Amino acid sequence: MLSSSKTRAALSSSARISMQVLLLLLMTWVSLWILGKAWSILWPLVVALLITTLTWPPTRFLRRHGWHPALAASTVTVGFLLLAIGTIVGIALPVAAQSGELADGIVDGVGRLRDWASGPPLNISDDQISKALDTVTSRVQDSAGSIASGALTGVSVITNGLITIVLALFLMFFFLKDGPKFVPWMQRQLPGRLATDVPTVAARSWLTLGSFVRSQAAVGLLDAICIGIGLWIVGVPLVLPLAVLTFVAAFIPIVGAVFAGFVAVVIALVFNGPTDALIVLAIILIVQQLEGNIFQPMLQSRGLGLHAAVVLLAVTLGGSLFGIVGSLLAVPVAAIIAVIWNYIREQLSDPDPDAEPNAEPEPTDPAPAPETAADPAAAGPITGSAPGTAPA
Repeated sequence: MLSSSKTRAALSSSARISMQVLLLLLMTWVSLWILGKAWSILWPLVVALLITTLTWPPTRFLRRHGWHPALAASTVTVGFLLLAIGTIVGIALPVAAQSGELADGIVDGVGRLRDWASGPPLNISDDQISKALDTVTSRVQDSAGSIASGALTGVSVITNGLITIVLALFLMFFFLKDGPKFVPWMQRQLPGRLATDVPTVAARSWLTLGSFVRSQAAVGLLDAICIGIGLWIVGVPLVLPLAVLTFVAAFIPIVGAVFAGFVAVVIALVFNGPTDALIVLAIILIVQQLEGNIFQPMLQSRGLGLHAAVVLLAVTLGGSLFGIVGSLLAVPVAAIIAVIWNYIREQLSDPDPDAEPNAEPEPTDPAPAPETAADPAAAGPITGSAPGTAPA
């Protein structure tokens, strides 16, 4: 026979837990809604943090050798901008130098494709090709309004992208200049326990974000080397620009790899013919499969402390929910969530019962040298420095 008192207690506990879960879900929904409204500010901030993880090591080197923080940050920012422009020019100039040959190759490639389509097994006649072209032309004319609106949307996207890049560069400069002062300033602004918890989580999240960017750069470099070697063996021209494009595109999940692979296949088709284009396509598919299923999960799981399956699931979920941006941010967001969860679990865990009560705990981190503790440049932009200074 069921006990009425135990049944009421179980129902009361279930109702209380259900109400708490509903409140947590409501708070999560409100937080996501607020983030969505503030996305125009958060997106440049995220981009700036990602770039800062790459540019902080040279800035730290300059600051350790006596450079003023503003001068070091300005030098590294200008150097990064010149490197980015040089990369774009390094891709564009060889392509522009062979633009005439590329145009002639496109015409020849279209002709070879038409000859191939007119033969077996397709046996498509010239009349059928002409009708197909007329159909495409009429549909394009009928959808001129949609194309115009799409072009306006594309212009708006490009404009927003340029604004995001400019804001990200300015934020990167301020992170490099005043970053080590943020955590001490934050400690003075937060009350009670938060003054310890938030800076600790911020420092761990910064280290995790740096691991993500380094692993992504390693994956892009591996892709560029493998695909570049394959293109060189096949004899495709513009190997170096295509390899650089592959490395840069690796930082944009899914779309970047597809775009870089498409460009490589088109150039192989134009200059070398359909056979070499198919070989290049096979090389790219093999490298991308190795990257997506082996290299990227292994590198990111090591650097971020996440299992390879978690990385794959995070990218899939982020892409399905938020598209390209979701795919780009899925892995670092998952890693930061893991950092927060691990910290909360540490704080909520009971002390080890096997530890001696009077034993002095061993320090988890070695004590910094005096010059490291007093020098903000010794730490990362988000890991903090000696307290007592506020950001300029």
